[in-house]
Amino acid sequence: MKQNNKIMLITYADSLGRDLPEMNGILKEHFPKAVGAVHILPFFPSSADRGFAPMRYDMVDPAFGSFEDVDAIGENFPLMFDFMINHISRSSEYFRDYLAKKDASEFKDMFIRFSEFWENGDPTEEDIARIYKRKPRAPYTDAHFADGSTEKIWCTFDEEQIDLDVASEKTKAFVRETLAAMCSHRLSFVRLDAFAYAVKKAGTDCFFVEPEIWELLHAAEKIVEPYGVEILPEIHEHYTIQLKIAQKGFWVYDFALPMLLLHALYTGRPDRLLNWFTICPRKQFTTLDTHDGIGVVDVVGLLTEEEIEETKTLLFEKGANVKKKYNTAEYNNLDIYQINCTYYSALGNNDQAYLLARAIQFFAPGVPQVYYVGMLSGENDIERMEKTKQGRDINRHVYTREEVADELRRPVNQKLRRLMELRNSCDAFEGDFTAERFSDFGIRIIRTSGNESISLTADLKTHAFSIIRTVDGSAEEICL
Repeated sequence: MKQNNKIMLITYADSLGRDLPEMNGILKEHFPKAVGAVHILPFFPSSADRGFAPMRYDMVDPAFGSFEDVDAIGENFPLMFDFMINHISRSSEYFRDYLAKKDASEFKDMFIRFSEFWENGDPTEEDIARIYKRKPRAPYTDAHFADGSTEKIWCTFDEEQIDLDVASEKTKAFVRETLAAMCSHRLSFVRLDAFAYAVKKAGTDCFFVEPEIWELLHAAEKIVEPYGVEILPEIHEHYTIQLKIAQKGFWVYDFALPMLLLHALYTGRPDRLLNWFTICPRKQFTTLDTHDGIGVVDVVGLLTEEEIEETKTLLFEKGANVKKKYNTAEYNNLDIYQINCTYYSALGNNDQAYLLARAIQFFAPGVPQVYYVGMLSGENDIERMEKTKQGRDINRHVYTREEVADELRRPVNQKLRRLMELRNSCDAFEGDFTAERFSDFGIRIIRTSGNESISLTADLKTHAFSIIRTVDGSAEEICL
């Protein structure tokens, strides 16, 4: 089933209901017209990072269900799967075999030994400083082999996530086989997780290394293309990287919108947001929230350094139950590129401000993605985060089927669902986009296709807004 220009839900397999069958039931019962596609976050057996340390891709974690359950969801909704192209689990059969047999392992070439990667077996201080990394030291973990020897192996993220050598023939075969197997299911998109880290090359920062990164992207495209499946590279970095990828015809993420929109709604200033709407890609997925935090690095250059700091300060002042310490080592989070908070709580749990944020997202260029917590206007889950001491768990509440029904009794969620249904049913969103400033704090966005148009007029200071839909010259105000 091909992806459509309708809202894509992002959810874990066990967070909107306890498993895949319950999720399917919830979607069919409560959101058949509000959700147009589903990105199911990693549902494979995994050893860490909530599914992002996959041990294998040929089965669904039994706690969630089976591939039959995945395909059942795909009968009604186009699907997106994740492929962790940068790494695989330390607990996978591939790495365990490597630890047991070392050079005799058939999988040895899938991994990157520091001793072979660097000219003298170890990186210099200059090499380490150059690497784009998420740790304060060189990105490696110690591999302890069965013969008693130890080697440094490339590891960008958690120590359960061992990086793959995408240049090796063994890894290339693994990528081909895995992507082809994924495409045998009801799939529309493959999301390439941590894509920009996948190519490593001495003498570079090992992040979005050109031209090799393009070779990898085109290779993945070539694998899935015969199945009618498309790819979406996941990259959090300077917005110009997204523009560069979009220029080559690929889908990209709009990770700049969340912070730009917070800046606009906090300050009432529309200029930065309108500038982005002028230059942003049109073939993109828009986000306000995801399973990770609210991206900061993505707006460098779109907001000044002072405006970024102002927005971060206002988030901690205006946000509900969000503190700076949630992004520290105390909560196992040293990611300086993101802030952990639900989008609803970032707007102070203010229903009107949140509905306006979603309205602007739905009117923006691209296909909207809505995270499951955001679909229920979820507040920061302080209890869960304090229990796990994982900062990102503040935005990862697990909803039972009963909770979903309860949450949908809230007026904000009833209005949000109607807004989602409007976005999915109005043909005007298939057409042209224009946006303008019409007062000190006001913006107007108009979408037009054929004889139909729909406009959003909003005051960024008061958060009041109106939606007018016009068909064949007959105008109607939409009441949520």
